[in-house]
Amino acid sequence: MQLIVRFSGWLALLGVSLVTLLSFYGLIGFSDQGPDWQLFSDSYFYSILSFSIQQAFLSALFSVLLAWPVARAIYYQPNLPGVKAFLSLCLLCFVMPTLVLITGLVALLGGNGLVTPAFELLLGEGWDIYGLGGILLAHTYLNMPFAIRIFYQQLNAIPDSSWQLASQLKLTPWQRFRIVEWSSLSGQALTLFGFIFVLCFNSFAIVLALGGGPQSTTLEVAIYQALKYDFNIPEALMLAWAQLLIAGGFFMLVSRLGKANWLSVDTASRLWTPNAKGYRGRMMQLTYLVAWVCLVLPMVALLVGVTDTDQSLKLAELLVPTVTSLGLGLFSATLGVVMAWVMLNPARELNRRGATRQQLVVEWIASHGLVAPAMVVSVGLFIFLLQHIDIDRWGMPVVALLNTFVVIPFAIQKLKPRLLQFDAQYYDLCRSLKVSGFALWKIQWPFVRPVFLTTFALLFVLAIGDVAIFSIFGNQSWQTLPWLIYGYAGSYRIAEASIASLLLLGICSLILWGFEKAQMEQKNV
Repeated sequence: MQLIVRFSGWLALLGVSLVTLLSFYGLIGFSDQGPDWQLFSDSYFYSILSFSIQQAFLSALFSVLLAWPVARAIYYQPNLPGVKAFLSLCLLCFVMPTLVLITGLVALLGGNGLVTPAFELLLGEGWDIYGLGGILLAHTYLNMPFAIRIFYQQLNAIPDSSWQLASQLKLTPWQRFRIVEWSSLSGQALTLFGFIFVLCFNSFAIVLALGGGPQSTTLEVAIYQALKYDFNIPEALMLAWAQLLIAGGFFMLVSRLGKANWLSVDTASRLWTPNAKGYRGRMMQLTYLVAWVCLVLPMVALLVGVTDTDQSLKLAELLVPTVTSLGLGLFSATLGVVMAWVMLNPARELNRRGATRQQLVVEWIASHGLVAPAMVVSVGLFIFLLQHIDIDRWGMPVVALLNTFVVIPFAIQKLKPRLLQFDAQYYDLCRSLKVSGFALWKIQWPFVRPVFLTTFALLFVLAIGDVAIFSIFGNQSWQTLPWLIYGYAGSYRIAEASIASLLLLGICSLILWGFEKAQMEQKNV
């Protein structure tokens, strides 16, 4: 049994690697040329590389810096109203389909947006959502809520004994922050910054929709333009290798330098109740209120946009795309979370041996879908499969498999800490008792189940919101809900796009709410 588990892990790692290798092979074989090395001497390459790094760095920096005070406000003011709802909203914002966010931001801050007059009054008549400002707003909106949840979780992991000792030593607020808080959050902050940087560096739909022109082009968008408009495969390959090496190298570096400290929920005491009073408490309450308003406003803008419709959109038009999206999401989430668990088994074994470098390489291979250019993987695989299968007939299974490939890295990041935590606390005991195989899994499952359910819900929502992969392999005979939104927005049917966006947002909310409720009920059993 143990041999089967070990073999299946390496087989799954080979499978995700094969997807990337076949995609690059498809591009290279079709053009019969390698990368365009002359691009290194072109100022165009360095301008898009500079902008890619700039917007990703600023987006990650703003997300982390703005999330920190909000997380501290929730932690130090535990009696704030609606904290559980706010944390659920944070998760929803992070996994919100990109097209829903873009529609909401345009309705909020576009030319005729709800708060555009206020922005123009505050920032001047030159305010325009299209460009670097709009890209940073969208990226911060998506990633700051995720950072809030991570920081809040890490603050809750600080044991009561640390705060009690700080009180006995009469440490000042600054000393408590530096000695207790910072030591707990610093390692996580670096890893989190790197994770968000990679997400923003590889961003496609947001930059394409809100970039506003060639001056706001990233590597991912440049790859899309090289393939879609010029069909310049050597240039696309060069840009793809550059993106893969830069994003992958940076992510491996921060994964190596950063460290995630966690404390088990079954060993951490929760007797100490933090509370900030006076001026600090009022500032934290104000911070919490501002965060609520900022996260809710784009959704309110969607509701206002619906009121402008002539009700010409019929619900029957949404039924088939909705069912298709749910089916694809369910398949990708199920396969993705299972493959992530299986692929983590070799990494866990290497971690138990103390082989840190080999473990890092295995984890990078398992998560490399996060840094691989999605457009190159999709187009390259399309060209490779075009010679072997009927794309129109097998398009839906290919979309489902590629969606799985894209969401696996998120499952890896969610499951890895909990599984490594189990190994650190219970693996030696299980080994001494000679517990293995299915019996070990039965012990492991209750420990991992809450994180497993959250991960499944996260993958479900992420897979539902895909539009990039569908743009390559999809066709008009079967549409997904995000692709329908894209079609409405592209034909300037903003009211219909708002209705479809609200439907997609409601589905995502129900999925996350349902799984979080199930998770809480299991904790109380």
